[in-house]
Amino acid sequence: MSKTWREKLNPGAEAKVVVLSKRFMSVAAGSRMLVATPEIVDDYMMKIPHGQIRTPKEMREELAKIYKAEVTCPTSSGIFIRISAEAALEDLKEGKPLAKITPFWRLVDPDSQTAGKLSCGPDFIRERRKAEAAGAR
Repeated sequence: MSKTWREKLNPGAEAKVVVLSKRFMSVAAGSRMLVATPEIVDDYMMKIPHGQIRTPKEMREELAKIYKAEVTCPTSSGIFIRISAEAALEDLKEGKPLAKITPFWRLVDPDSQTAGKLSCGPDFIRERRKAEAAGAR
């Protein structure tokens, strides 16, 4: 039986900062790279104020500073964003109020590949962003 998104969100892993021995994507060898956790990414999204938007790049830069790294792994961060969003959608389906779930729409661009992969699709994100811009909670 496969794990739920909520179970994937809390795997018990710890963040780590690694020094790259070779180039990884656009990150140079010798760089200090944070490998976050799904919980860290979820916590970051929970702290984005109502009506505001951040980009995954901004998140990675802010997390790298917090953990004294030069960069945050873009690959694992993307995976963790999706895990957090799907866990929030599971919570919503189970009856948790919208105001109590992780506001992933503040980080996931509706035109991104991630939005297209989410079970809610990009229209949900557009609707939430529009509602928050209008002041709805």
